[in-house]
Amino acid sequence: MSKLILTVDDSASMRMLLKASLTAQGFKIESADDGQHGLERMHEVKPDLLITDINMPRMDGFELIEAVRAVPEFRGTPILVLSTEFSDDKKARAREAGATGWITKPFDATKLGAAIRRVCP
Repeated sequence: MSKLILTVDDSASMRMLLKASLTAQGFKIESADDGQHGLERMHEVKPDLLITDINMPRMDGFELIEAVRAVPEFRGTPILVLSTEFSDDKKARAREAGATGWITKPFDATKLGAAIRRVCP
């Protein structure tokens, strides 16, 4: 059974790129355009993995990770951050919020697929 991944990014082109590259690797993709929408979609689709950007309107990635981790049902769901940010401070903050891993944009589709399979076997 293929894994269902929820991608959350305010960039429509990034959402399309993620969907194209991950669908080609056999994953099922749902998407949301900001953290608030992402949190609503988590409850609707109950994904096996969440991939989120950090800098978004309404609710940023850090707030989304914290909100997802506050829901008992999603405590064990792997969360990968996919962001142009790469400072150690931001990575530490994401880990503290509950992120499983961090991937820097622009991403390599093969490496992203490998990271997904590592955290979501």
